[in-house]
Amino acid sequence: MPFVPHTADDEQQMLATIGVSSIEALFDEIPKALRSGVLKQTPTGISEMDLLRLMGERAKQDQVRLSFLGAGAYHHHIPSAVWDLVGRGEFMTAYTPYQAEASQGTLQLIYEFQTMISRLTAMEVANASVYEGASAMAEAILMAVRANRKSKSHRILCAGSVHPNYLSACRNIVRNQNLHIDVVDTGDQSGTLDMAQMAVYEGQDYAALVVPYPNFFGALEDVDALTDWAAAQGMLVIAVVNPVALALLKPPGEWGAQGADIVVGEGQPLGVPLSSGGPYLGFMCCKQALVRQMPGRIIGRTNDLDGKTGFTLTLQAREQHIRRAKATSNICTNQGLLVTAATIHMSLLGDQGLYAVACDCHGGMMNLLNKALGIPGVSRRFSAAVFHEVVLRLPKPAAAVLATMAGDGILGGYDLGLVSPALADCMLTNVTETKNEADIDAFVSSLRRACEG
Repeated sequence: MPFVPHTADDEQQMLATIGVSSIEALFDEIPKALRSGVLKQTPTGISEMDLLRLMGERAKQDQVRLSFLGAGAYHHHIPSAVWDLVGRGEFMTAYTPYQAEASQGTLQLIYEFQTMISRLTAMEVANASVYEGASAMAEAILMAVRANRKSKSHRILCAGSVHPNYLSACRNIVRNQNLHIDVVDTGDQSGTLDMAQMAVYEGQDYAALVVPYPNFFGALEDVDALTDWAAAQGMLVIAVVNPVALALLKPPGEWGAQGADIVVGEGQPLGVPLSSGGPYLGFMCCKQALVRQMPGRIIGRTNDLDGKTGFTLTLQAREQHIRRAKATSNICTNQGLLVTAATIHMSLLGDQGLYAVACDCHGGMMNLLNKALGIPGVSRRFSAAVFHEVVLRLPKPAAAVLATMAGDGILGGYDLGLVSPALADCMLTNVTETKNEADIDAFVSSLRRACEG
């Protein structure tokens, strides 16, 4: 339990001051059906020594020899300097930079983050991040509905190849605002959207089209054709991207004739370790024309009365923070610590470093794929070009294969049977720059035994 400094007498004095008889009465507006009641599953207290032993044992459960599991969370090398710097008190304890005069360092760092993300995506404006990639996509959907004044339907068209967890999170977030998301089926052969399928939606009223790049299966959508098609239908284009892939692939700001309108993604590959499921940070960019509909914080640079460079929050209405009903969004965190890590990570790698990482990831994926296809019964499930993730079809259920590989200390990938029964014999496998020739050979050897055993 957290340390509570107030005694029972302190609590009674505060309750008496505000005219409430008890803490229960203070929260009487919460229906009884939603209250937890007595916590019956909370264990009894243990000593600090026993607690450290217990947590150490649990941490060991996450240790594996090799991981080829991706599906939205990726194991990249993080230079030691990143978290050595992030752990400094000036960054570790920094909070919301409301007072510009006392927060210049934090504000400048976030400004640099925005600049780097804008360059990476070829977009005009970036914000100071949102919670993570899924909620960033939801915020982009809400933003598109506000920004596309020609659309009256409150409907969004979304590629079926977007991450299923992203789609689920978005539906949970937007459903109470009467927004509807229609999903376009992915081509069974290519693993990407078929432009012939898009003809069904021509002439219909949608605020935006959501395009993942790479998509959930690692495949590369025909983003130029999709962007131009959406523009012709009066839809905005929301790009959901992997930032590492953009060091190698065409950025969303250059898609088609006009580029994407809003770009979001997950920043975890930029200096954030895989720590048992989090934390993450989402990034968000848009065209200059849409900037006043962008949620979250935006840091601007200016000159003070003495001509010195200064940084401050900009384009922020007070409603964003104190009048929730009038706010553009109530997700206004800047995920400061992770933004710091991502900024330092990108600064250390630079343009050439990020490009080299992307090339190593893709080269390793092609190496693994060529070797894996030599195993009897193993084939590619989809035909589209991929970045650093691919779907392998197996001669037996993926769950059984992955369990056998786990016995060798190798996480071979993600069981796509969890997404669709039709893909129960498929696994999604990822390679990053952290995998060398020996690692890939170990993967292939383990996969061969699992398939043939």
